[in-house]
Amino acid sequence: MSAAPILQVEEIAVTYGQLIAALRGVSLTVPAGAIVALLGGNGAGKTTTLKAISSLIRAERGELTSGRIAYRGDAITDADPWTLAGRGLVQVLEGRRCFAHLSVEENLRLGAFVRRPGRADLEADLERIYGIFPRLKERRRTLAGYTSGGEQQMVAIGRALMARPALVLLDEPSMGLAPQIVEEIFEIVAALNRDDGVSFLLAEQNAAIALRYAQSGYVLESGRVVAQGNARTLLELDTLRDAYLGSGKSAVDGPPHRSRRLRTLRAVPDAGAALG
Repeated sequence: MSAAPILQVEEIAVTYGQLIAALRGVSLTVPAGAIVALLGGNGAGKTTTLKAISSLIRAERGELTSGRIAYRGDAITDADPWTLAGRGLVQVLEGRRCFAHLSVEENLRLGAFVRRPGRADLEADLERIYGIFPRLKERRRTLAGYTSGGEQQMVAIGRALMARPALVLLDEPSMGLAPQIVEEIFEIVAALNRDDGVSFLLAEQNAAIALRYAQSGYVLESGRVVAQGNARTLLELDTLRDAYLGSGKSAVDGPPHRSRRLRTLRAVPDAGAALG
């Protein structure tokens, strides 16, 4: 990829409560207009990485202890979350996190708050979201807590899009959803990327579908990047297929599997060089 990076993460380390080291020297790049997958098992550090970028880590007593994060060329390591959202960097949290007692449309309107649009702009943005997610228009007056899991994921993504983002940090969009709904969500992500130029950093345990839509990816394990490359390179690695795409246990499930797979991943030269 030749596009200039919209996001550059350099050797970041994160601790919780000054005791637990969650990330250890994580580096990654998201080129402008790209979809980049962040892969790994449960507890690998995917969510922590996204929250470190969006500055939401502080709400969980987390601390970025070293490293640098740049968005559109500017350092954002100490930026506030609302400032980042106003500049077009937004996160869709794991588990959807809709306001259950508010209607679908009220949830969507909240996403535009950082821009403080006029009434006409707000209504135009709502119609745009309803064009992307027609199902939400049918459910616009329904309390979000009474919608399905797939509809709540659409609300969460739609709410983020109301901020008119340039970069979306999307955390586990497939979690708990039926395969057909997962395909629908990823097709929408692909369309937003293709038609509107929205960049995505996509954290997923479902590596097979993430790499089908992403151009490149990184694999995290125990808070470190253990492999990286373009999507095809990662899909073709036997070690990754066994650990994350096949039926074998994930490398984070236990010491007997972890040490063997880590050694193999780190011995693969192509995985670290494919991004150039």
